[in-house]
Amino acid sequence: MIDTSAERDHIIRSAHGLFYSRGIQAVGMDAVRAASGVPLKRLYAQFPSKEALVTEVLRYTRSLWDDGIADAAEKARSPRDKLLAIYDFLDEWFRADDFRGCGFINAFGELGAASPAVAAVARAQKTAFQEYVADLVAELGGAPLLAEQLALLAEGAQTTAAISGSPSAASAARAAAETLIEAALPERAE
Repeated sequence: MIDTSAERDHIIRSAHGLFYSRGIQAVGMDAVRAASGVPLKRLYAQFPSKEALVTEVLRYTRSLWDDGIADAAEKARSPRDKLLAIYDFLDEWFRADDFRGCGFINAFGELGAASPAVAAVARAQKTAFQEYVADLVAELGGAPLLAEQLALLAEGAQTTAAISGSPSAASAARAAAETLIEAALPERAE
């Protein structure tokens, strides 16, 4: 008997690698079948459409992002250090050989106008990230505007690093974040 849950996870991980490295529209379901080793009939039994697979891949991508941010924050002691750990996480990610930018931005750019489901998953991830930053800024005693600014720095760094092919956007964003925190909360910036 086939463990459909394990098979489903394997398909998602296989599709994630293909979509992230080559682009969603460039990868057909037959390529996902070949990479996963799952027959096309069973693949479609798990995911009745490519859009259904894409949205699940994005949910998996979100779990990778959330886990990476949480791991980076776990090493930090203060809300300020947790905020700055975001940019340290980005720096490490940007240096990975397979870095191709933000999967949510990429997916939204490819399919956001044509797929409300893909657009919704991408927007949900961006909203959750902004809320995460807002919670840390609130712990620090900062205003919501500071949270928006810090989240935008992280989002801009992702796009810049992907297009330029240089990880330096993370350190530039981190330095800008330190400046913003210092300006907004000079008594708590240390």
